[in-house]
Amino acid sequence: MSHLLVRRTAAFASLLAALVAAGGARAAGPACYPPAALSARPGEEQVEPHPRGEPVTLPATTLAPAAPVPATLRGSIRRVDLPAGVKMVALTFDLCEASAERSGYDGAIVDLLRDEQVPATFFGGGKWLMSHPERGAQLIADPGFEMGNHTWSHANLTVRSGEAMQRQVDDADIAFALRRSDAQAQGCALSAVPARPSLFRFPYGSCSAESLAYVNDTGHLAIQWDVDSGDPALLGAKLMADDMLRQIRPGSIVLMHANGRGKHTAEALRRLVPALRAKGYRLVTVSELLAAGRPVIADTCYSLKPGDTRVYDEAARTGKRILPVR
Repeated sequence: MSHLLVRRTAAFASLLAALVAAGGARAAGPACYPPAALSARPGEEQVEPHPRGEPVTLPATTLAPAAPVPATLRGSIRRVDLPAGVKMVALTFDLCEASAERSGYDGAIVDLLRDEQVPATFFGGGKWLMSHPERGAQLIADPGFEMGNHTWSHANLTVRSGEAMQRQVDDADIAFALRRSDAQAQGCALSAVPARPSLFRFPYGSCSAESLAYVNDTGHLAIQWDVDSGDPALLGAKLMADDMLRQIRPGSIVLMHANGRGKHTAEALRRLVPALRAKGYRLVTVSELLAAGRPVIADTCYSLKPGDTRVYDEAARTGKRILPVR
């Protein structure tokens, strides 16, 4: 599958300017929350495979209107081609939560990012944002972070269609809006944070033409990755950090997890962040990376090479659970 290298147009520049409107000095967490409320708590990272209680539901909410993504930015964004000599990389963290679980919050990762003043992009599942209301609001309010949509319940949108597919996208936007309102009620200044997230990530790296079109039609840039940490597997911190360091090049988008599914991710970051800075890299959010160069866009979705998500698609059709493909 060929990649399409897009040209920067007036619409492109306008959209990206809006995405990075919050740029500037980085704070070690949102000032509207006391430091004690932000710090990691033991056990928060634990995943509960079969939680008890009622299913997570949403109140009736009207979504903010969203303009479709311009034609030059439609498709699956893999990475960004940067001007010669510019070395930037975006670290991203998925916050997934499937229907039959309550996943965690890996506060060790978030504390490290704040302590080291590392900008980051989180992709929050709607169900995760509802079951972790305080943490979701804190991440949305943090001036060093940004939050994108990761579907409602980490559904494979290759095998869902019609209203069932659309609800996965829309309900996650509603959950984001609720957590944004929570942060505002806390006294956080969020004028630079959109009422509806501008970024989206497909679970499993898999999409259909229908779901990709719907994501773009509802104003979301589809952000995938070109470097996979493999952190759900038990690789060990050193191996994982060394592997990422080998793969990362200027303009890379790196996939990790902060929902308790990542193994040794915080320890790997302690190795990776100083190593990247020693190599002259600037760590940025996805939106800052997009604004600095030309996105490399594919017309379909995949993890690391076209066709490699078929195992996930088949698992979704048959109800199997599998580890990520490496």
